[in-house]
Amino acid sequence: MPYVQCDGADLYYEDRGEGQPIVFLHGVMHSLRFFEPQLAGLSNEYRTIAIDFRGHGRSEKTELGHTVPQYARDLDAFIERLDLEDVVLVGWSMGAFVSWDYVDQFGTDRIDGLVDVDIEATRYRWEDYDYGLVELEDLQTVLELAQSDPTGLIERFTEQVFADPTVEMETLQFDEISRTPAPIKSAILFDTHTRDYRAVLPDIDVPMLVCAGTAETRGPVEAVQNVAELVPDATVERFEESGHCPPLEEPERFNRVVSEFVDAL
Repeated sequence: MPYVQCDGADLYYEDRGEGQPIVFLHGVMHSLRFFEPQLAGLSNEYRTIAIDFRGHGRSEKTELGHTVPQYARDLDAFIERLDLEDVVLVGWSMGAFVSWDYVDQFGTDRIDGLVDVDIEATRYRWEDYDYGLVELEDLQTVLELAQSDPTGLIERFTEQVFADPTVEMETLQFDEISRTPAPIKSAILFDTHTRDYRAVLPDIDVPMLVCAGTAETRGPVEAVQNVAELVPDATVERFEESGHCPPLEEPERFNRVVSEFVDAL
């Protein structure tokens, strides 16, 4: 199995096909397995690559470094190690935060485009933000579940991620969330729930595709669509049969939409 050393952590990754590289970035406590339909389905046209962030999936469970900015630094090291150019970053949920933080820290010299898969500019309900989904009590509940009720945390996330989960989706959730140790869960959950990219998004200078699941159970679809209002060159694609995870809930349509976006760059 391929691993690469990135900024002090051994990261597991998968690399298939040839052509323009598309790098898939998973959500909090999840893994690259959530992009299996894309790794397989798009590898005939593109070079499809996905990594497990430190502390997640099959990557090293490091004691330190569980913040979105550090994951972005890991991504920079990964892109450098594989000597990737003209990259399209597809970030699902937290993965989109990582892609935005990467652009904020390192610019877009190696990046051709970004895909935001169903995440808003910030999750927290700040006083000056109309689309926040999380308040302090919500954050406290999630962090308490991470430390005291792992099964309850998985059930909560399954309800929030999928509009109508299959048995296979539920099993995948249990398997992958269980791989992340509780201390790492608490650290990265707090970090992702309080990150705010409203000041970063207007400076993004490459095209962005915003994919919004309209069967969303976490909050209104307008919260995700608002990202496109902040980015200078952005378009929105709505997924009517998806909750928070169009790559798994509507994989064929998602692959088609991403392919059309990449080809138009």
